[in-house]
Amino acid sequence: MIISHAVSDILIDLFPQLKGKMSDIELVTQVLTDYYTYGPYKPKVTIKDKWVTIEIDAPAIFSQETDYHKVVALCEKGRYKEAKPILKKLIEQNPTNSEYYRIMGQILSDEGDQENAIDALIDALRWNPGNGYALTMLGNIFARHKDDLTTAMSYYDQAIKVNPKDYIAINNIGANLLQKDKIEEAKKYFFEALKISQVYPNTHFALGMIAEMENDLPSAFYSTIEAIKVNKNRDVLYQNSVRQAFEIAKRVINSKVAAPIVRNYLHKLEFEGGKEIEMVEDSEIHTTAKFELAENHSRDKHIIRYKPESPAIEHLIMHELVHLEYILEAQKADLNQVFVSNPEQKTRFIRGLESTTKKLRRQGLSEEVISNYCSGLFAGINTQALNTPIDLFIENFIFSEYSEMHPYQFLSLYSNMQQGMKSVTDKKILELSPADIVSKSKIYNLVNALQFKELYGMDFISDFQATSIELKHAKDFYDEYLQYRDDRGPGEEYDLVQHWAEDLHIEKYFELIPEKEYRTQRTDLNSLLESIENDPFGVETKDPHKEREMEKFQRSQKELGTNMAVVMFMVDALQYFKSMPKEKIREIAFEIAMQGTQGYNPDNKGYKLSTVPGKEFSGYHIMAWYYVSWMLTSPELVPELELPFDAEYKIALTMYKPHK
Repeated sequence: MIISHAVSDILIDLFPQLKGKMSDIELVTQVLTDYYTYGPYKPKVTIKDKWVTIEIDAPAIFSQETDYHKVVALCEKGRYKEAKPILKKLIEQNPTNSEYYRIMGQILSDEGDQENAIDALIDALRWNPGNGYALTMLGNIFARHKDDLTTAMSYYDQAIKVNPKDYIAINNIGANLLQKDKIEEAKKYFFEALKISQVYPNTHFALGMIAEMENDLPSAFYSTIEAIKVNKNRDVLYQNSVRQAFEIAKRVINSKVAAPIVRNYLHKLEFEGGKEIEMVEDSEIHTTAKFELAENHSRDKHIIRYKPESPAIEHLIMHELVHLEYILEAQKADLNQVFVSNPEQKTRFIRGLESTTKKLRRQGLSEEVISNYCSGLFAGINTQALNTPIDLFIENFIFSEYSEMHPYQFLSLYSNMQQGMKSVTDKKILELSPADIVSKSKIYNLVNALQFKELYGMDFISDFQATSIELKHAKDFYDEYLQYRDDRGPGEEYDLVQHWAEDLHIEKYFELIPEKEYRTQRTDLNSLLESIENDPFGVETKDPHKEREMEKFQRSQKELGTNMAVVMFMVDALQYFKSMPKEKIREIAFEIAMQGTQGYNPDNKGYKLSTVPGKEFSGYHIMAWYYVSWMLTSPELVPELELPFDAEYKIALTMYKPHK
C-alpha cells in the first residue's frame, strides 16, 4: 500500500504539529512514521519533489498480525517453547522487523541464555537503533547477569536519549545502582522516574526499600503502600510490597510513635468537652476497645476500655476518641442522636429467626445457648448498622489528619477485615446462621473492604464471595458516603445509618432519637418499672417519644399476644435474683405464695414483702416475681401456679443479660 501527500496546507491541516516545520525533513519523516506505524510494523517514508510517500507493507501486516499477537499472548503466559517457533518463522518472513528480535531477546534472557539474548537484541538495534525496550533490556542483562555496570549504563543512557520519558529505563538505572549500594545515586534516578510516572509500582517499592534502609519508616511505609495501590496485578512485586508493608508497620508500632499523638488528642478533647477521659485496661471486654460516654453511664467522665495485648491498639483508641469528637460536634449543634433498641424490637427480630432456632434445637443445643446466640445476632447486626457508616468517616479522618498513624491503622483495619470476612464466609458459620442476616452483614463488611482498598490498595472484595446484588448494595452505600465525606456536617453520619438500614430493611430493629429528647426520658429499669406501675398507658405524660413507644408497645402486644409489662417485671426479678443463693430465692418465693393465697389483683398496688425490704409492688409486678422465683427454685411446680406467663418468661430470658 502506497499513500502520497502533497506538501501543502492540506498536509499541515492533517498534521498540525508540522505547521511551520515542513522544512525539517527529519521531523516530518518521524511524525508520519509514528502515525502510520501499526504495532511492530513501521512504514517507509520518503520526501521528494514536494511529495511525501508512505509505503506500508499491508500484505505483511495482514499475514503476520495474527501470529504476532499469538506470540505476545504466549509470552505473557510464559509459554516460550510454543512461542519461539512461531517467532522464528516471523523473523524469516520479515527479517527487518526490530520488534521480532526484541521479543526473541526477551525470551532467551528469561530462559537464561544471556549470550544469545544479547545477539538478538543487538539485531533489534541494527534494524531500529531507537528501540527503547531493546536498549533497556541490554542494560538489564549487562547489569544483572554480566556485572558490567559501565556497559549497562551506556545502554540505559542511550534509551533515555531515545525517549527522555522512558521511566522504566530510568527506574532500571536506579535499581542497578541500588544493587551496587550506590544509594544516593540510585535515589536520584528513582525520583526522576517518579516525576515521569506515578503509576509504576517498581519505583515506589524501591523508594520504600531505600527509606527503610535509612530508617525513615514513615516514608518507607508511604512508598510501599503506593507500590501496592498502583500495582494492578497480584504478581511477585505485589506480594513483596505487601510483605514489606507489614514488616515496616510492625517496626513502626514497636517504636511507640503513636503514644504522644493519642495522648495529645485525648487532652484536646478533654478541654473541648469539659470532661475527663479515663483510659482503662480491661481484658474482659468483648471488643478490643470500647468507648463509654459519660452521659450514658451517669458519670462525670468518659471511659475508654481497651485490651492492652491487642496489636495496634493505639489506632482503636484513636478511633474511639474521634467518635467522641463527632459526638461533641453534634452536641454543640444540637444534632446528636442516640441509637437505641427496645425489647419489642428484639422480640420481633428473634421471631424472624424461627427456622434458625429450629435448626439449632435439632442439633441438641440448649435454650440458653440458642437465646444467647439470637441475642448476639441482634446485637451484631445493630452494631454494624450504627458503626459502619460512622466508622468510614472516622477512618478517613485519621488517614487524612494523622499520617503517623497509618501503619497502626493499616494493621488494625486489616485484622478487623479478616475477622469480618471469616464471619460471613466460614462454612461452619454459614451452616448455622440465617442467610438473610449473613447477607446484610456481608454488605456492611464489603463497605469496609471498599474503603480499605481506597486507603491502602489491597483488594479483598472478591474474597467475600458476594453476590452481584450484595456488591451493588455495598458500592451504592460507599458512593453515598463519598458524597458526604468531604463536607460532612455535624451529625450527618446518622443520615447514612438510617438510609442504609432502611435499604436493608433492618430499621425496625432500632431507633435514632435526638439526644436532648432521649436524656429527658427515664431509661433506667427502676424508673421504667415505676412509670409502668403509675401510668401504664402514658396518659398523664404528653411526650412524643413516649407516644411512639406506646404505639409500638400496643402493636407488639397484639402481634405477640404477650404482656410486655410482665416481661419487664420479670427482667427486674432476674436481675434482683442474679447472685442470690437458691435458698434465699426460695424464701422469697414462699412468702409471695403465702401472701397470694387469696389471689393478687393486677390492678392493685402497694404489695410488700418482708424478704424484699424497701420495695413496693403492683399486682402484675408481684405476679411476675412469683413466676420467676418458682422457675428458679422449683420449675416443675410452676404449672400449678396457673400463671399464663410462659411466653413472657421466654422473652424476658432473651432480654436479661447478667453483668459479670
